[in-house]
Amino acid sequence: MDSALPGDELILHPGLSATRAVTVRADPAAVWPWVAQLGQGRGGFYSYDALENLVGCNIHSADHIDPAWQSVAVGDEIRLHPDGGLQVALVDPGHALVLRGGVPMGTTLPPYDFTWTFVVQDAPRGDARLLVRERYGYVKAWAPLLVEPVSWISFLMSRRMLLGIKQRAERSADLTGE
Repeated sequence: MDSALPGDELILHPGLSATRAVTVRADPAAVWPWVAQLGQGRGGFYSYDALENLVGCNIHSADHIDPAWQSVAVGDEIRLHPDGGLQVALVDPGHALVLRGGVPMGTTLPPYDFTWTFVVQDAPRGDARLLVRERYGYVKAWAPLLVEPVSWISFLMSRRMLLGIKQRAERSADLTGE
């Protein structure tokens, strides 16, 4: 997908960019709450919790909307792991959430700048389109050696996350008759 998304301006020339999307048979308003509560210690990532927990993430993906997790603001930290996460760089409630940062390796700063963008768009027939974009701006010459070999893991995890949100939002829409 070549269309600009919110947050793209934060990394103008990414070394790696990946966009994934899914159509959700629910109103966009039924999708956003699942995005708003993303994070470790919140709603989780709706992906493969067991795999994330193998590396100590302590993720427990929610199967319900929790009002306590709906508040997200610029500057908040959305944890990926109990010991760290990404900063909220932009939030447009109901439409876009952009996270930014990187995961340090011990005491070494990440060799890249990273944005993780979630966008909920209107789709035909009252459905929603959920897009997820990752952008890596390499700040060290060796960054691609770290990022690119594991990009297939990101593909698998992101795909499962999209389907996890889709399943939850469609189930909620079925229950409310939307």
